[in-house]
Amino acid sequence: MKKNRIFLMLLAAASVRGAADAQPVIHPTPQSLVVNGGMRKAIEPETRIGAPDVEPRSGAYNITISADGARIDAFDDRGLFYGLETWRRIAAQSPADSLPLLTLRDWPELERRGVVEGFYGTPWSHDVRLSLIDFYGRNKLNTYIYGPKDDPYHSSPNWRKPYPPEQARQIRELVEACRRNYVDFVWAIHPGKDIRWTEEDRNNLVRKFENMYDLGVRSFAIHFDDIEGEGTNPYRQCDLVNYLTENFVNTHPGVQPLAVCPTDYSRLWANPTENGASAIYGRTLDPQVQVMYTGDVVCSDLTAETMQWFNALIRRPGFYWWNWPVTDYARNHLLMGPALGLDTTLTRADVAALVSNPMEQGEASKLGLYGVADYAWNPAAYVPERAWEFGLRDLMPECADAFRTFAIHNADSETGYRRPESWTVETFRIGDGKAAKGWQPLMDEFQRIAAAPEAIRRGCTNEQLLAELEPWLVEFEKLGRRGIAVMELIRDYKTIAPEEFNERWRRAYMTADERRAYLAHKSGSLLLQPFIDRALDDLAATNQILAPTAN
Repeated sequence: MKKNRIFLMLLAAASVRGAADAQPVIHPTPQSLVVNGGMRKAIEPETRIGAPDVEPRSGAYNITISADGARIDAFDDRGLFYGLETWRRIAAQSPADSLPLLTLRDWPELERRGVVEGFYGTPWSHDVRLSLIDFYGRNKLNTYIYGPKDDPYHSSPNWRKPYPPEQARQIRELVEACRRNYVDFVWAIHPGKDIRWTEEDRNNLVRKFENMYDLGVRSFAIHFDDIEGEGTNPYRQCDLVNYLTENFVNTHPGVQPLAVCPTDYSRLWANPTENGASAIYGRTLDPQVQVMYTGDVVCSDLTAETMQWFNALIRRPGFYWWNWPVTDYARNHLLMGPALGLDTTLTRADVAALVSNPMEQGEASKLGLYGVADYAWNPAAYVPERAWEFGLRDLMPECADAFRTFAIHNADSETGYRRPESWTVETFRIGDGKAAKGWQPLMDEFQRIAAAPEAIRRGCTNEQLLAELEPWLVEFEKLGRRGIAVMELIRDYKTIAPEEFNERWRRAYMTADERRAYLAHKSGSLLLQPFIDRALDDLAATNQILAPTAN
């Protein structure tokens, strides 16, 4: 298998990481960090908000540690929050009772950075949402859009109704958790399936926004995605959004400008002419309204070219809704690889916001979100494998190597938005020139795969994350053991008796029940399981046995 250059860098990371350990490993990657050498005794920093030498944008801060003391200067409260988080990371990575002498200037490039809970399937639990909000704060993500498709009070049939008391209480708790973490809680409504373009439904929307405002919500979005019929009319959509801007946003203290997801949210089916929905949005919507977009197709890379195309139509920087690592189109997979496909030349002049739409496994989605956070903070310095490696160690410090093995072989979706997977190994066909050289490395990898699940169970302290991974861990261990059995048979098939060969071959071949279990929670589907299947077919042909037909 031809290896992508970025993944060859991953293989070399372990050998070069020691050279970088002289500087603190800070996530997200800062804009400017200079370590001046030497160490000083650990102290508490002085703090100051509104310092003139700090970059003038929300979230910006400077840290100085010198012989004279330590200070955090921040542009605003959010900047101080971020500065203190970076300070804690520097202290945690430094020797006991000492700190490096350094100067750091830091600020976010993209103004809005975060997550949209916008997938189809089981919405996140309340506890997972709270855990994720704390994660957003620690990693300098500032936006959480609440828009689960299967919440009936966000969408049809109950978007006109207030939340029942218990769900309203949970919304209030989420808003408060976001406030503590300097995250904007954006409540989204999805009315387009059955909206009536009447004064009554306009009032219903205002009333629902009022209800959410009373729960503490100060940021709102309207989603017109994935609908049909009269609700798709872009002129009506613009009229409604402008009406809400004038009669709700501009009349309620503290409310941020609206964001809207149009029906034509992908370039794939958008009309690029002046009569298309995007151009109608561009010349009709209030300029402060942000417009969401998923790129060239529903799940696609963020590129300069696709943003230039969209921005020219909507006449403002687009709000990028990145459908990764979402798996509602491939729910038998986990997408645990690095966050690839993000153009590092883009700035806030090109992209108003970046939000990731994750998996319904919220805790497992954190691994990909390290990359989202690192990129959105400082695109120019973004290195996908560096953020991914940081996430592996941060999520599972006691078993990061085992977690890395698991993640490497759980990265591709098999359909739609394809991702590299199993990039650390090469496979071969029995009898080809690679077999002799490739046997031992592949055998070693299957042994690591078989051992990884138990190491993760012992070392992972996040019980919810472990529960999300468990069905895949079960199948991952089976994958490793199948691979070991096949590799041993490849080694021995020329020298063992036919009866022993047949018995070992049939043990390695999945039964119908085993195949169904694998298909429900796939691992290694891009390279490793296909290798096992091909190898068994080749071995069967070599030894003239008939594969079982039950599968």
